[in-house]
Amino acid sequence: MATLFLSHSFLLLLIGAATTTTSAISSEYWCVARSDVSDEALQTALNYACATGADCTPILPNGLCFLPNTIQAHASYAFNSFFQRKAMAPGSCNFAGSATIAHSNPSYGSCVYPSSIR
Repeated sequence: MATLFLSHSFLLLLIGAATTTTSAISSEYWCVARSDVSDEALQTALNYACATGADCTPILPNGLCFLPNTIQAHASYAFNSFFQRKAMAPGSCNFAGSATIAHSNPSYGSCVYPSSIR
């Protein structure tokens, strides 16, 4: 009888650990540029993000996130920086409809996007 009790406890422990791991992964959030928005709208929103709190140093020439040198990529980095620095406050990932919340990490190579976990 004691073996059965230990087995169930062990199983519950494993299920709890798996749930905790899954929750931690799925609770990360990033703010990225929408792909269906014009370059002009993204540029306006990018300028706003960089002027009002985003760390845009990594998207400057020679920065770790400068390449690819596109409005889409630069806006995504700036939007996310702003969003994370504002502690993911409601409305901090909008940029006049130019941004959306992502649940998958947009980081690439040496360009690391801060996440809600950090």
